[in-house]
Amino acid sequence: MIPCPSCGAVNRVPREQIDRGRLPVCGRCKAPLPAGGGAPVILTDATFTTEVSRSSVPVLVDMWAPWCGPCRTMAPMVEALALELAGKVLVAKLNVDENPVTAEQFNVRGIPSLLIFKGGREVDRIVGVQPKSEIARRLQTAIG
Repeated sequence: MIPCPSCGAVNRVPREQIDRGRLPVCGRCKAPLPAGGGAPVILTDATFTTEVSRSSVPVLVDMWAPWCGPCRTMAPMVEALALELAGKVLVAKLNVDENPVTAEQFNVRGIPSLLIFKGGREVDRIVGVQPKSEIARRLQTAIG
């Protein structure tokens, strides 16, 4: 799921399309979409398992909520990491208010929580506001 930076529509783009080098466009306004390298992918309870388990690169999942001040503080860092680590890490966001099943499945009790997955398994977790350099360092460990 990739949000359109022009009109805000959320577009379902198959990962295989991006992996084959095809550039996706918005279904509503036809503007080019950031192909996993410009903005975090939006996850839901329905898409979480599929997106995380089939990713060929480590996945950073930002568990957040719109009312959470610290989550809003972390958002620019998460978006910057999505740009900087495009192709090396898939960066995704999951709104815990709208997707409580996944939040409960991973025992998320405090937000912001950044979960790092590799091969479909959680390998690290960062809870609370952390400097971007610390998040990047922990992601480098997952990248190998």
